[in-house]
Amino acid sequence: MRIEIWADVVCPWCYIGKRRLEKALAGFEHRDEVEVVYRSFELDPFAPEVGTETTVTVLGRKFGADEAATREMMARADEVAAAEGLTMAHADALHARTLTAHRLIHLARTEGRQAAMVEELLAAYFTRGETLGDHDVLRAAAAAAGLDGARVEEVLASDEFRDDVTADVNQARAYGSTGVPFFVLDGRFGISGAQPTELFSQALEQAWFSREG
Repeated sequence: MRIEIWADVVCPWCYIGKRRLEKALAGFEHRDEVEVVYRSFELDPFAPEVGTETTVTVLGRKFGADEAATREMMARADEVAAAEGLTMAHADALHARTLTAHRLIHLARTEGRQAAMVEELLAAYFTRGETLGDHDVLRAAAAAAGLDGARVEEVLASDEFRDDVTADVNQARAYGSTGVPFFVLDGRFGISGAQPTELFSQALEQAWFSREG
């Protein structure tokens, strides 16, 4: 069974949803027969390639809130993340476009290292507050995930995998999704949002037994 996850690596609810799905999979009897594939989605395709403003500043402008109110809003999501064992420290990270990060995730899939790459990028941004518009940050994440360094440099110096990112975004829209996280089980069952672990567990059972039937 295949699970496809549309997510952005600067989306806190994507990180939370990822952890909840992982907990559900850990208790799923057929977990060794499940393939997880990460699909690209850009929350802000108009963000600068190299960040100049902090995340809290950009979100405050988006929601029309001052810095204090924005930090309070982010703190509420941070509390939910903490309950899943995640530490969030990204409020002051520079806000940048994630296209190149997604291109590297596609590279990672060709090398069988996609899950590791996604986890390294999420940790870089959310836990360490690093900007994903910095190629040195991307290089470090790729190295930690075990990607081939020469191939990483080739992707960074080109537009390789850009069409794959676009195709992922278009597929999400074809499914009717306009936000992330968005999960598709076996191409038939869709789940929107960072749902509770129990719901993911139920969906896994339903998807598995429907295919058996």
